[in-house]
Amino acid sequence: MSASYQKWLRDKLAKLEAIDCYSAGATPETVAKQIGISPSEIVKLNFNESLFVDRVRQAELVKELADEFDLRLYPEDEIPKFLAKLSGYIGAPENCLVVGNGSDELIDRVVRLFVDQGEVMLSFAPTFSIPKLCVKRQAGEYVTTPLLDNLQLNVKGLRDLFSDKTRLLYLCSPNNPTSTQFKMQDIETVAKAFPGIVILDEAYGEFADYSFVPRLSEFQNMIILRTFSKAFGLAALRLGYAVANPELSKVLSEKAPLPYPVSGFTLRMGSKMLENLDLMKKAAKELVAERGKLIKALNQINGVQAFDSQADFLLVNTQKPADEVNEQLLKRGIMLKKWGKILQYNNCFRVTVGLPEMNKKLIAALKEIQGD
Repeated sequence: MSASYQKWLRDKLAKLEAIDCYSAGATPETVAKQIGISPSEIVKLNFNESLFVDRVRQAELVKELADEFDLRLYPEDEIPKFLAKLSGYIGAPENCLVVGNGSDELIDRVVRLFVDQGEVMLSFAPTFSIPKLCVKRQAGEYVTTPLLDNLQLNVKGLRDLFSDKTRLLYLCSPNNPTSTQFKMQDIETVAKAFPGIVILDEAYGEFADYSFVPRLSEFQNMIILRTFSKAFGLAALRLGYAVANPELSKVLSEKAPLPYPVSGFTLRMGSKMLENLDLMKKAAKELVAERGKLIKALNQINGVQAFDSQADFLLVNTQKPADEVNEQLLKRGIMLKKWGKILQYNNCFRVTVGLPEMNKKLIAALKEIQGD
């Protein structure tokens, strides 16, 4: 190995090492081992997963699929078949739909196609972390403005950042981690004024009051992202999709992904879920009902503030320090996503809306910790 090659490799590895990466943090197995309980006893409320989807019925669909699907073959026709069913569900033409290996992968596609070195993606803070990571890998700039104190979109703050280098604007609504769905008028104002492409992430759309999909024709610069990971309960299979005008959809479908970006089994399972929409709709309805009960119960605990939500999770702020509360919860086998300071709120957590028995354990634990 030549000296010049060794130097190039060292420099390259150092540069790659400096790139921030997504970290999922501790797993239920890790926490269970630390506190000496079975992983099945862990109350996992940190990843926004919908546990309301009937697992038994879903497993039956998987078994049906195992008998029908030939894993030895490439999934040559699976995407068109899936998009035909998806079109009926989402109410958009097939040529406006793009399938991806989760909506995260679609974010990465958009960034790779439309952001070059030195160009800018705009967003707000706090929000989902993946877009920032994707932009940094492209040697682009990621620029944000804070949300308003009421957790709504700062329209003026965003518009003040528009420049001739801004290529993408990322709007997550309902927003992760605040659970806020932004005012429709604010999104409309920003999207129509923005000089580039707007990514509107509606991952939690099935739990929210409205979607921009029916209004897509008004926004030729908009790419709406949706997912099967949340309301449909297919987080393990990684199935997402984008809705955009036919020109953008064609580029996203043909110019960025490698062949067969989503497994045939995943696509077929997505079709199964679309054929059994009652499974998702019933689960979403039950989750929304439980969400209201959880917000009410948490707000009755001294020193706990739970905010209204349009997602399958809540933003919660505690009077006691977040580190202390988190440590006490972990000792009880309860996993939340600790955020710490968000705007004027110092001790924030993102809390998945769990099944009733999970939420009861959380409520009891917080009462003990807060001394209520």
